[in-house]
Amino acid sequence: MALDKEHLQYPRRRYGMDHDRYAWSLLSRRPPVQWPGGAKLALWINVGLQFFPLDQRGKPFAVPGGMTMPYPDLRHFSLRDYGNRVGIFRLLRALDEYGVKPSFAVNTQLVERAPYLLEKIAARGDEILCHGWNMDSLHYGGMEAGEEAALVERSLAGLRAFSGQPVSGWLSPARNESEHTPELLAANGIRYFCDWVNDDMPYPFRTAAGELVAMPLSNELDDQFILLNNLHSEQSWQEQVCDACDYLLQEAGDDGGRILALNIHPWLLGQPHRIGKLEAALDYITRNDGIWSAHPGEILCAWQAGQQNTDN
Repeated sequence: MALDKEHLQYPRRRYGMDHDRYAWSLLSRRPPVQWPGGAKLALWINVGLQFFPLDQRGKPFAVPGGMTMPYPDLRHFSLRDYGNRVGIFRLLRALDEYGVKPSFAVNTQLVERAPYLLEKIAARGDEILCHGWNMDSLHYGGMEAGEEAALVERSLAGLRAFSGQPVSGWLSPARNESEHTPELLAANGIRYFCDWVNDDMPYPFRTAAGELVAMPLSNELDDQFILLNNLHSEQSWQEQVCDACDYLLQEAGDDGGRILALNIHPWLLGQPHRIGKLEAALDYITRNDGIWSAHPGEILCAWQAGQQNTDN
């Protein structure tokens, strides 16, 4: 039996995605972006500073990278703790050696759990993003609106007070959101967020509480995604990062500035058998001409300035 025609009528049906969150467009048809100093490629390296509770609830799903064995899963819990006690300092040395300016996505509960670490990060002056409360405090569809609002406010207030920074960037735990998350972020002073990975460049994102910008923090080049999800080797991670650098530099030469965004974790790349691959990747990237190492807020400002010039 044929469907009634009413089943095919949908008021939001359109070219692209069926929502009003952003204006759908092809990257290849947008005006070229110019980075400061004529750079071709903006290098953004984000370091995830995370806390995985030992007694995680896993609501509504088990968070990626979290505990996997019956409670108490001390093996995995202590490995995550290793990153915040040992691995992070190897990452900092490597980033500083190659003159790379990182940002840090921080679970606010680390203010209580590892104040020594947050004090060191805040003293560096690098940009800090809020990574939610902890890795088991997920934002998800069906979450009670008041509960999520309180979680966002608590996370941002604690991190802002401790760091002394305005904290205008956000990365949700597990990159997961509810239908209300963007509005809550905009209402609480967030300028950009990194959960959506459907583009290589920033784009305006509409909310009922004001506009956000979606920043392209790659999931495909995330060390956790490559090493734990795809089960690729450390050498493969390095090769994929370098391949992405080569391609984006070539594309930028034809179509305007691009962004190489890497999300890394000290409990993974901070291991002694992996840190050399990060160092090799940084060495390869920074030897290229036309690389601009920048914090995400700096990239956002440069991109917005270019959009204003284009509009004028």
